Amino acid sequence: MSWNTFGRVLRFTTWGESHGPALGAVVDGCPPGLTISEDSIQPFLDARKPGTSRFTTQRREDDLVRILSGVFEGKTTGTPISLMIENTDQRSKDYSAIARQYRPGHADYAYDAKYGIRDYRGGGRSSARETAARVAAGAVARLVIPEVTITAYVCELGGDRIDPANIDYGEIAKNPFFCPDAQAAQRWEKKVDAARKAGSSLGAIVECVAEGVPAGWGAPIYAKLDSDLASAMMSINAVKGVEIGDGFAAARLSGEENADRMRPGPDGKPEFLTNHAGGTAGGISTGQPVVCRVAFKPTSSILIPVESINSAGEAVEVVTKGRHDPCVGIRGTPVVEAMMALVLADHKLLHRGQIGKP
Repeated sequence: MSWNTFGRVLRFTTWGESHGPALGAVVDGCPPGLTISEDSIQPFLDARKPGTSRFTTQRREDDLVRILSGVFEGKTTGTPISLMIENTDQRSKDYSAIARQYRPGHADYAYDAKYGIRDYRGGGRSSARETAARVAAGAVARLVIPEVTITAYVCELGGDRIDPANIDYGEIAKNPFFCPDAQAAQRWEKKVDAARKAGSSLGAIVECVAEGVPAGWGAPIYAKLDSDLASAMMSINAVKGVEIGDGFAAARLSGEENADRMRPGPDGKPEFLTNHAGGTAGGISTGQPVVCRVAFKPTSSILIPVESINSAGEAVEVVTKGRHDPCVGIRGTPVVEAMMALVLADHKLLHRGQIGKP
């Protein structure tokens, strides 16, 4: 069967397709009494929505969210919260040329092999359009973890990394790349413009930092905080790799270099000198910032001809017309934040259920 639900205590299910009439999410397990409104969810969707600059797809969607259930007089009721976002700017005819062709790197062939049928209009469920529902669900999750601040940003685009010395969170909202390095953002304008004009695409890496996570969230074996984060991030369309903390770089360190040394802190809690582990140890949060990096592949739908086959097994060259992101990782940034929020909120409620306190 196909699995469309994520989470244990705080669970969300997404539904809908890229070119259907609407898409959305059902969030279940949210505690009652939390203040919520469509206006409190909308800013997160506005950050992800298409058509906001020349560096993203020119599909025009307002992505206006409607709360259909689970809220009464501005408060969550503890019952399932249903969220709906209408699709208003579909152009399905753009995909008629690939109705029987498989785009290399996309899910076309895999879907056909599994189901024997596929929605070629924008990729159906495999489209990054599905992530709008995740962002709406993530806005609900943030209400559960008000003590946590989540910040995601693009730290590498097309192989060009930011300078860690230049990181300024204040810059993230000032450019269309969610980039904390103003100099890198200027360089990326030329890179993305060149890829877009050539009909090609670029990959990107998004870093996400969650501050304020207390020590103790997570579990030692099958509900590790970091393994759930990895699973959540890998479920995002176009993601091909996830690192927690130093990730693969930790394999190139010695034991003493990788150790997150501790000293006595002023409040009786440890003061960590480094954070190679990314805020987790043994699957449980340590009280340090939880850090992960997420690698997005280049968008598979491109105008450059690529060798493939069609559903009859014949050799073809695929050219994908329509409106596509030249770098899907840019708009993936709010999605990474949403998945971080959903995992942390779930683990907070899991921890409270077992230990009896936040």
